[in-house]
Amino acid sequence: MIQTAEIEISETAAVCDPLGALFLPQSATLIVSDLHLEKGAAFARRGMMLPPYDTAQTLKLVTAVVSRYRPACVICLGDSFHDRQGAAALPGQHQEQISNLMAGRHWFWIAGNHDPDHPEGLGGDCVSELYLDGLCFRHEPAANAAEAAGEVAGHLHPAARVVRRGKGVRRPCFASDGQRLIMPSFGVTTGGLNLRNNAFQGLFERRRLTAHLLGRDRIYSVPFDRLIG
Repeated sequence: MIQTAEIEISETAAVCDPLGALFLPQSATLIVSDLHLEKGAAFARRGMMLPPYDTAQTLKLVTAVVSRYRPACVICLGDSFHDRQGAAALPGQHQEQISNLMAGRHWFWIAGNHDPDHPEGLGGDCVSELYLDGLCFRHEPAANAAEAAGEVAGHLHPAARVVRRGKGVRRPCFASDGQRLIMPSFGVTTGGLNLRNNAFQGLFERRRLTAHLLGRDRIYSVPFDRLIG
């Protein structure tokens, strides 16, 4: 039995799932960010060998959250593929798997810095940003505070460290101050950036900032001032 975290983003209800997906009950929309599919293949093209299982494992997790929420709409929040060639290089079984996930629902690819174009050979709509349920979905968070309210972004792969049972624990996390939310990366080989890193400076009202850490089967919501470096 999983335990989610029910939050609000600029007064819009949202659910943080332990696998790293966000669900909007109002429109039955599921959001995943930074899948970085075909990362292993992209590294191989550059002569750096990684285990070639990242796409299969990431799509297994996408399938799990789609089955859990049965969304009417799915938003992939940018960097869905690790480079421009990723979609075209997908093995046939993975193309079929994605097509089956897309069947019968609206599917949006938000353009990312790694994949600014429509994924070759796949359906769905590719947009730079999307407005839905009073929220704005884009890949990179806006630096301008005036554009922060209602924003859901990815790109920065937030993670946080806490002390649990006397030991430091580091986990990917949703980061939100109630006005904007930055998604954790969903890809299995993507890593994370500590929420205390300077890259997050000025993006949140620190007094209201909460890290919603991904546990094995639950979300742990921890105020920013309780995080460790």
